[in-house]
Amino acid sequence: MAKFDTILIVGCGNMGGAMLQGWLAGGVDPARVTIMDPGMSAAPDGVTLVRDVPDAAFDVVLLGVKPQLLGAVTQQVEALIGPQTTLLSILAGVELATLSSRFPRAGGIVRIMPNLAAAIGRSPLALSGHGLDDAAQAEVTALLAPLGTPEWLAKEGLFDAVTALAGCGPAFVYRFIDALAAGAVALGIAEDQAQRLALATAEGSALLAAASPHGPGELARRVASPGGATQAGLDVLDDQAALSKVVAAAMAAAERRSAEMGAAARGG
Repeated sequence: MAKFDTILIVGCGNMGGAMLQGWLAGGVDPARVTIMDPGMSAAPDGVTLVRDVPDAAFDVVLLGVKPQLLGAVTQQVEALIGPQTTLLSILAGVELATLSSRFPRAGGIVRIMPNLAAAIGRSPLALSGHGLDDAAQAEVTALLAPLGTPEWLAKEGLFDAVTALAGCGPAFVYRFIDALAAGAVALGIAEDQAQRLALATAEGSALLAAASPHGPGELARRVASPGGATQAGLDVLDDQAALSKVVAAAMAAAERRSAEMGAAARGG
């Protein structure tokens, strides 16, 4: 019998829903999962949906609400989270110390930073834990493996930076794909065709990079021939490190906001 037989998802919005979808697609029995969400209209077949705190015990409780709702959720579910329960949190910016103070009886606590690619089993999952021995940590890794690639961080202090990369990064990538399409439209390609070509370009490039022994920088160099069309475009992106500076500024802003949300949660 698996250690984590029963899972309660508290708040099943976009991210919680993506994790649920990934688990079900990865073979998790829907009968193992209960969702507590007063605003959800229906759950996938076999998954239990409740509006209020269920009268049951759970091996895992996943907090999927917005960070600013932590106080209200604590009052609702703290009684469910005892020594036999592992608490998982995807609340951006909410630190382990904050979670430990809110749920002092939890058997273990894990912060997770996933992204929406969890729905297709392709999310990076940054992890940091409190109160878990090696066996429990291995159980958490196994539970999350169907969602993508679990990565335990060397220190929790990296979480805001990882949030900027793995949590916010997909939106930045989508913006770049949109910019590729817009650039094609400016060159005379029809908008719908430009969108399809830009998306296919990004998809193929990402899959190739994932399968290649070479890093993205080296792959870019290999695509570009000296004096060719690709190099002419790269010269624009690389001029005074223009692209790198814009992305670095976006990530720094995201990291700062993640830290601000953590501070708000501590004060709340």
